[in-house]
Amino acid sequence: MTSKNTICLWYDDTALEAAQFYARTFPDSAVGAVLRAPADYPAGKEGDVLTVEFTVMGIPCLGLNGGPEFKHHEAFSFQVATDDQAETDRLWNAIVGNGGQESACGWCKDKWGLSWQITPRTLMNAISDPDRAAARRAFEAMMPMTKIDIAAIEAARRG
Repeated sequence: MTSKNTICLWYDDTALEAAQFYARTFPDSAVGAVLRAPADYPAGKEGDVLTVEFTVMGIPCLGLNGGPEFKHHEAFSFQVATDDQAETDRLWNAIVGNGGQESACGWCKDKWGLSWQITPRTLMNAISDPDRAAARRAFEAMMPMTKIDIAAIEAARRG
């Protein structure tokens, strides 16, 4: 591990599977070192995968197979800025279609319970528009959405 600050994500014996999925799904992502436990521990046995180093879009992470005690929570999420509807659809569908679930306003969870915000740059530009009426229309259009529809956001922004 070379980074001084790394996000540590807790898994119940699925850290390697999750890291491999993220590496296949997101650009600038990869699986690094896999550490196998040198002895038995509360969540596993000697030789089991204990930790997995990986990057998600350039962000260093460590997956820890710590057992079932702790679950992922919406208080932590990865926010992914997308450039167009095709990228938004691809990432959303990869997460939701691989055992994940939809949520509101561009949020979804992967099958391990980790939250993702698949956020088109168009949306962020629209809701920060200096024309507050345009920003409000775009924001109100977003509120009932699950996956963000860029064309609908742009139409609402225009009025």
